[in-house]
Amino acid sequence: MEERELLPHLFRREYRKIVSVLCYLFGIDHIEIAEDIVSDTFLSATEQWSLKGMPENPTAWLYTVAKNKTKNYLKRNTLFEQKLSAEIRYTADKTEEIEIDLSVKNIADSQLAMIFTICNPCISSEAQVALALNLLCGFGIQEIADAFLTNKEVIYKRINRAKERLKMEGIKIEQPNAAEINSRLETVLTTLYLLFSEGYYSTSQNIILRKDLCAEAMRLNYLLLENKSTNQPAVNALFALMCFHASRFEARSNESEEIILYQDQDESLWNKELIDQGTYFLNKAATGNIISKYHLEAGIAYWHTQKADTNEKWESILQLYNQLLILEYSPIAALNRTFALAKTNGKPEAILEAEKLNLTSNPFYYSLLGNLYTDIDADRAVQHYETALKLTNSSAEQILLSKNIDQIRAGQK
Repeated sequence: MEERELLPHLFRREYRKIVSVLCYLFGIDHIEIAEDIVSDTFLSATEQWSLKGMPENPTAWLYTVAKNKTKNYLKRNTLFEQKLSAEIRYTADKTEEIEIDLSVKNIADSQLAMIFTICNPCISSEAQVALALNLLCGFGIQEIADAFLTNKEVIYKRINRAKERLKMEGIKIEQPNAAEINSRLETVLTTLYLLFSEGYYSTSQNIILRKDLCAEAMRLNYLLLENKSTNQPAVNALFALMCFHASRFEARSNESEEIILYQDQDESLWNKELIDQGTYFLNKAATGNIISKYHLEAGIAYWHTQKADTNEKWESILQLYNQLLILEYSPIAALNRTFALAKTNGKPEAILEAEKLNLTSNPFYYSLLGNLYTDIDADRAVQHYETALKLTNSSAEQILLSKNIDQIRAGQK
């Protein structure tokens, strides 16, 4: 990696680690101080490295500077130091003896504590995802705004309101005990699921950003797998789901960033290593007597990594959707189920089921109906595709829908 590319890479990777450790040390009331110290560390790196060149061990340099800046801050702020001495995890009488522990274990512990702090039900799921991206993943405000397809001001306010709410509620940054894990793990998994979905299903045309979102969700999920207390079946199932989806990332669009539908994807572009990894973790998830929605969705995603268009495949997918809808009904899951129904029972039956959903504000509803009516009623297929075209804001979707309309009309001539 070239020097000019290294600092942004280090910022993304190390910023989140140091911020988590300092937040863990300082507590929820002083998140901004932790962020300021780390930002100042990277500012020093930018200034000094441009003059003196890259140090032999850039990460060690960053850690040393971050530690020194933290100690200097505490030295200059006696009141802050006195308050901390009563609240946080050190008993030193002198600032010089404060240990800023940036070991691998403490970084992992700090990030785990931060995950459970951020994923607190006192703040909205949107705020949880934004805060996770900012504090746990090192994403800037503009990047988060791009991911949510909104502006910086909206994200800035969302993150600040979330921080203030956590402070107001007196939420502590600490290792979750068994009771907290049991009561809040589902919220944590929901946040990671939403974070991954922001990348995988994003309408943003920024492919690098979309992949980064998915990679960060997978990294945080794996952090849960590495901890004995949080390595539970649902965590394994969610990681398997992410692996299966991520395995087909490269095949979902072409060089022009146009969408490639599942049946047209080049199987050689699927990542076999991720498919094998997903299969491994799905098998690991098959313990205990509780089936989560992640187990069922991972099962559906697994069958989508089997390209052969067999009855067994689509019947299995249909049955998994049936179980998923019983466990946790979702209009989108019901909509997706109708595609599997078309494969097993034929398009006419699938059309009847799809039209019952009446999701008239959803472009994917009309897109699916357009697909189902193709070869049955060309005019109605075009009508549905045109409605979807009006409803979607995604340029990639618009290109795909326009192509479908043109193909049907060409066949009518």
